[in-house]
Amino acid sequence: MTDRKEFLNDVNKIVIKIGTSSITKQDCDSTKENCSIDPTFMESIAAQVSELRRRGKEVIVVSSGAIGVGLYELGIAPKPREIPIRQAAAAVGQSILMQYWSEAFSKYGIKVAQILLTYEFYSDRVSYLNLRNSISTLLEYGVVPIINENDCTCTNEIEAIFGDNDKLSAMVASKIDADLLIILSDIDGLFDRNPKTHNDARLISLVEKITPEIESYGGDPTSFKGVGGMRTKIKAAKICSMAGCYVLIANSEINNVLMKALSGEEIGTLFLAERHIQKNRARWIILARASGTVRVDAGAKAAVLGKNSLLPAGIVEVEGSFDRGDVVRLECEGRIFAKGITDYTSEELMKIKGAHTDEIEGILGYNNYSNVIKKENIGILEEFN
Repeated sequence: MTDRKEFLNDVNKIVIKIGTSSITKQDCDSTKENCSIDPTFMESIAAQVSELRRRGKEVIVVSSGAIGVGLYELGIAPKPREIPIRQAAAAVGQSILMQYWSEAFSKYGIKVAQILLTYEFYSDRVSYLNLRNSISTLLEYGVVPIINENDCTCTNEIEAIFGDNDKLSAMVASKIDADLLIILSDIDGLFDRNPKTHNDARLISLVEKITPEIESYGGDPTSFKGVGGMRTKIKAAKICSMAGCYVLIANSEINNVLMKALSGEEIGTLFLAERHIQKNRARWIILARASGTVRVDAGAKAAVLGKNSLLPAGIVEVEGSFDRGDVVRLECEGRIFAKGITDYTSEELMKIKGAHTDEIEGILGYNNYSNVIKKENIGILEEFN
């Protein structure tokens, strides 16, 4: 059996994601989402984080639970798609959630800071760099950042964006160059089949590479209180793998779970990271929201995968409306294989698609760039999907 200590010995920066089902008591109503906070559990997390910090670790917390707590406080149980009510519940619940976190950590002399994020936040590189700087500064001052999705302002369906913060926690871990993401939930880890319906289901202790077979084990969400099922957790592990960050999925009910995990005990499922770590800029491009799609031929795809720039000659079709500097998807034969920052607008590309570089000026009347997308502005995601 592989000794986990050899992987976790050098872990210094840790992101801890805590699911809704872990942070709330078992006194929910019939909807399984109208729940009160469990302060004992939160104090246990604070105690363990305090000990990790004493050992020189940097810790960031991603906390779910605002909507469930808000619904409990308001005494309502709306249908899942009643978005305005859930947004209001998130606004109410978030302040209560932070109050409990503040009280839990204050018992160990630790201050906390609230950071609310949306997916659009990550599509702007300046904002993303500001996030890194803010978190770094908070950690330098001994503050524990507590991050949540900004549910009360989301225009999309709440919790459908990140999957109960699984994807959010992975993106945060990726962008701050964390060494380990620990996802705490109401499940023991990844099984080869649904343990709730198969008594012979086997817990997978170590995942060296996320293969299609591993992904097939994802199944459907397991908890009624949160929407982050195993499928979203595997997706989170893929994001972290690309960034060279390990992921551990474990049951939050395990006593002293964080300390046991870091000591190398065989609990939960540990996902190893790819040895080849993509550059931070490439990771940002891959995770940023795309504004359109550029379809290319097989030759252009081969060139891009060979670390070359994209030329107009290889473009066969343009979809969407986008400007220079926007992130676009690169697609070939129906498969998206990369993303990149375009140096031309969609309108310009419609005119120069299929043309040779020396023909651009004759078509547009100017030629600012020889490449449609420079090689340094391309993120390959064929291995990621």
